[in-house]
Amino acid sequence: MTTQEIIQTITVYAIPVLFAISLHEAAHGYVARYFGDSTAADLGRVSINPFRHIDLFGTVLMPLGLALMSLPAIGFAKPVPVQYSRLRNPKKQMAYVALAGPAANFLMGLAWALFGIVLLKSGVPGSIFIDIAKAGVGVNAAMCVFNLIPIPPLDGGRVLTGVLPMPLAVKFAQIERYSLFVFIGLIVLMQLHLLDGFLLAGIGIVQKLFFLILSPLTFLLN
Repeated sequence: MTTQEIIQTITVYAIPVLFAISLHEAAHGYVARYFGDSTAADLGRVSINPFRHIDLFGTVLMPLGLALMSLPAIGFAKPVPVQYSRLRNPKKQMAYVALAGPAANFLMGLAWALFGIVLLKSGVPGSIFIDIAKAGVGVNAAMCVFNLIPIPPLDGGRVLTGVLPMPLAVKFAQIERYSLFVFIGLIVLMQLHLLDGFLLAGIGIVQKLFFLILSPLTFLLN
């Protein structure tokens, strides 16, 4: 990949990645506050300001590196602190807190799809904005699906922890202490294309849902 192509990739993906990751984390904090834990809110983490959430490796280097390798540009931010003991019903509500992140990505992906459709139908010149909208759709669909993989510290793992019987939930949650190794393992599996079936199928389904939901608008704009 040439220097110009690298710069173009960074330009296209920077805004979608920053906001996909930041709003994902803010959503966790917002739902935790709703259920009784204001820890994230007290620390200013229930915010759309990306600089409150950026992690150099997870927010910048990892998604950029994956994008340059033509892999889904997924990443992570500084984890939002949640004290589950402060939730009114910790075991049940931790699943809702975990689901808030992928749900935020789904809604953002839907918003980027809407933005792209409006640009295309309005005939606004400038393909860079269309490329950014496509990146927003792809990044958020990828993050939604990736984070639902059922292993801690990913949100899918926390959801599974919330529904398992307590003895199993306690043991399963202990995987989270090896978070760095889990991420490294997942990146290796992606590089070896061993997660392609799950990720690509899931991303495809989510993107189809975006455009299915927006199909009435598309029909009206034709």
